[in-house]
Amino acid sequence: MSRREEKKPIMKFKLKGRVIFFATNNFNKFNEVRRVLSEYNIASAMLRVKTAEVQSDNLSEIAQTSALDAFRKCNLPVIVEDAGLFVDALRGFPGPYAAYTYKTIGNAGLLKLMENVEDRKATFQSVIAYYDGQSAPLCFEGEAAGKITNKERRRNGKSGFGFDPIFQPAESAKTFAEMTVEEKNGFSHRASAVRKFAEWYKKQNSKPAQQDPCSAS
Repeated sequence: MSRREEKKPIMKFKLKGRVIFFATNNFNKFNEVRRVLSEYNIASAMLRVKTAEVQSDNLSEIAQTSALDAFRKCNLPVIVEDAGLFVDALRGFPGPYAAYTYKTIGNAGLLKLMENVEDRKATFQSVIAYYDGQSAPLCFEGEAAGKITNKERRRNGKSGFGFDPIFQPAESAKTFAEMTVEEKNGFSHRASAVRKFAEWYKKQNSKPAQQDPCSAS
């Protein structure tokens, strides 16, 4: 093999607790994640990159695939997030296809499917996947139990994104869209997953020997 044909080695990065790159095109998600990470004194940056979208019923599989693709494109240690809304009365629909469902039928469409349905229990689930080019992507899960409201409810007529205006978490009288970012982070699936990641990440950067990440996921 000639020198021109030789493959360049993949550079490996170690952030050492300085900054986390969040691969997303959704500023609202980044803002929520950024505020949670700041609780742990972890700086973050939004990495706008289009990642591969796989059709799967498994949120972890989707998040892991996206993390691998984001790393290949940017060659930076990244976290990505995938989330799903699981409605009991709809047998878990829309589940991992929540983003597509929102784009096609929106909140109005989901409320239409829930007309005259008494059982309105639903769960938001989130998976944060971290990949730095070493070993396999690591996943951290979070969830928020609650219910689907009877109509859209927003704080100022404009707040909230996705299904936030029709999801009311348990132990709260407000929908996600009626809450401030700080309030939402006290209940949300995304914040729960990010906190698990942040706690693991801080430990990895404060101890000389690596801890088994499986215990934190």
